[in-house]
Amino acid sequence: MANKLRIGIIGAGKVATLHAKAIKSSKHFTLVGICGGNSRRTKTLANLFQVPAFTDIGVFIDKSKLDVVSVCTPHPLHAITSVPFLEKGVHVIVEKPMATSVKDCDIMIEASKKGGSILGVISQRRYFAPCMRIKKAVEDGRIGKPIIGTVNMYGWRDKRYYSSDAWRGTWSGEGGGVLVNQAIHQLDLLLWYMGPPVEVFGIWDNLNHPYIEVDDTAVAVIRFASGALGSVVVSNSLNPPLYGNVRVHGDNGSSLGVITDSGEMFVAGVSEMSSPPLNDLWLVPGQECPLSKWAEVDHQYFKQFPESEHYHRMQLDDFAHSIASGESPAVSGADGRRAVELISAIYEANQTKNLVKIEGS
Repeated sequence: MANKLRIGIIGAGKVATLHAKAIKSSKHFTLVGICGGNSRRTKTLANLFQVPAFTDIGVFIDKSKLDVVSVCTPHPLHAITSVPFLEKGVHVIVEKPMATSVKDCDIMIEASKKGGSILGVISQRRYFAPCMRIKKAVEDGRIGKPIIGTVNMYGWRDKRYYSSDAWRGTWSGEGGGVLVNQAIHQLDLLLWYMGPPVEVFGIWDNLNHPYIEVDDTAVAVIRFASGALGSVVVSNSLNPPLYGNVRVHGDNGSSLGVITDSGEMFVAGVSEMSSPPLNDLWLVPGQECPLSKWAEVDHQYFKQFPESEHYHRMQLDDFAHSIASGESPAVSGADGRRAVELISAIYEANQTKNLVKIEGS
């Protein structure tokens, strides 16, 4: 790319710091400013990365001549923050989840169409080599037709985590709990492998965190458009934390799996992953099990980079390619909407105690 894209960040919290580091390490972008509602925090972060600080989005748009904006605000603010940029033709890459309602996702997608801008959603675990191996095996037909997909995430968040920002653990500030903020990574992978859901039943509860409003545990069953079935069991109530994994089983008897997270759960902008993602299951007819070889490769790769920053940069670089080529980004607004649609269906099923049908997913 001949000229670097001028990118700004909206929000000045922990994940904004991670985005700034990833942007600074990318050859495709120039960070030109940070805008946030908390002037002190915004100035501190802007000074750290030697860029101007803004507290008014309108001024930020007018003065910064942005090509791209990275949205790192609390989840319920993603739509209201993104739309002014999208409508003005500024490309937007937004942190997960894309929004906290399907309605807000639709508003964002419509704004991107109106402004002729590209909308992408951060889902950096897609760039983990073990996750990409599964995707390629599915696309290559190595497992036949995927017929069962599962997500299991057994993690832990303590009171200090929820106290670190006022919005955490609240419906108004976070828009949900373990489904929205932690398990969405594994749910995105499940949808990437299995395709869109059409029927969902789910329940959630707060089993171990009386000081928060939202779900710390959720269970769901899914029917996909292909006819395949899925299950989801996710929780922030296991101390010490165990792991998060996704598994896919095909109609030729094959089984594939990835542990995306294990051990201590990292907090974006605060800590790093404690161990690399690994394929933990690979039973494919005609293919010798390569798990030990891949594990060695993945451990060596993991040692080379600041993990969270590295995978965010990979997705940002893909987004730059999308802008240059006009192609859809690896994780599009439609992909982000699908994940929000699944989570919303689980919440609705819990409330109504009924199976929720998803139309036109």
